[in-house]
Amino acid sequence: MAEKNYYDILGVKKDASDADIKKKYRKLVRQYHPDVSDHPDADNKIAEINNAYETIRDKDKRAEYDAMLNNPFANQSRASGFGGQSAAGQGGFRWEDIKSQFGDGEAFGDGGFRFDDIFSAFGRGARGSAGGQAGSRSQSSGFDQFGSDFGTQDSKGQDQHAEITVDLSSVYSGDDYSIKLNVPVRQANGNVDYDNKTLKIKIPKGITDGKQIRLAGQGAAGNSHGKNGDLFLKVKIRHDANIRIEGADVYQTVNIAPWEAALGEKINVSTPAGTLGVTVPKNSKSGSNLRLKGKGIPAKQSGDLYLTLNIVNPDISSEEAIDAYEQLKQAFADTSINR
Repeated sequence: MAEKNYYDILGVKKDASDADIKKKYRKLVRQYHPDVSDHPDADNKIAEINNAYETIRDKDKRAEYDAMLNNPFANQSRASGFGGQSAAGQGGFRWEDIKSQFGDGEAFGDGGFRFDDIFSAFGRGARGSAGGQAGSRSQSSGFDQFGSDFGTQDSKGQDQHAEITVDLSSVYSGDDYSIKLNVPVRQANGNVDYDNKTLKIKIPKGITDGKQIRLAGQGAAGNSHGKNGDLFLKVKIRHDANIRIEGADVYQTVNIAPWEAALGEKINVSTPAGTLGVTVPKNSKSGSNLRLKGKGIPAKQSGDLYLTLNIVNPDISSEEAIDAYEQLKQAFADTSINR
């Protein structure tokens, strides 16, 4: 028996639950993985951890091991059967040990992986080899397949999300924008640093409010050789106060004079779709909408532009204006207005 028992190696109590043991095991693998750990004996440490976990994760093996701990002078010849230490040698592990830990086709961890993934990671020649060593860093690269589960090797960086504000005119025509970001960059020593970078972004014509633009590889840095995550920019459309947007439809409030509303006239209106000539119908009311089909945001299915009429009375501070309104009042003396 080694000086430290398997519970000591994993840092758990003898009555620890299976969930606590698995949680501690993952934490230790992340800490002592040979490709990321600065520990001088990381290779042997990983082998020791694997041997311990193989035994106490198995209900029957754990019961036998506990019995042996309680009576250390019994069954000493069976000690080498726990964890595969005798077969693999100090600091090594066997392919069969890994197979017994993770099982054929067993989904392990949140991401999960297949037994075939492990098989291909260590090479088909390793299967059945009792003395296959993982003592050197070049040989330990097989653990790269476990990166998505342990958060160590070759795992893709997290996707990042941000917001970009663009002008409504840019949405109508498509445009190029530049933004400055602190982009995560993994250095040769494995550390992550941040680099100020200016990114040029193409604003697609017809993109609507709330849609996202994906910038591949501009998210958080991946582990080791893992790819960077992606950056997703949520589009927020900037527009004037007299405009509101509903999907691809655009609503714009347009001020008109009382006589334009009453008599009906053709007026020129500056809109996101350009300057448009619009005919105001006779007897138009405030709040009524003029629909311009297809003049909304030019999305895959173009929206419409709605001009909401707002009648604005002119200033009557001058004597001439007051007289004009008095005449208007007399002209419409018989008009009844519902209040």
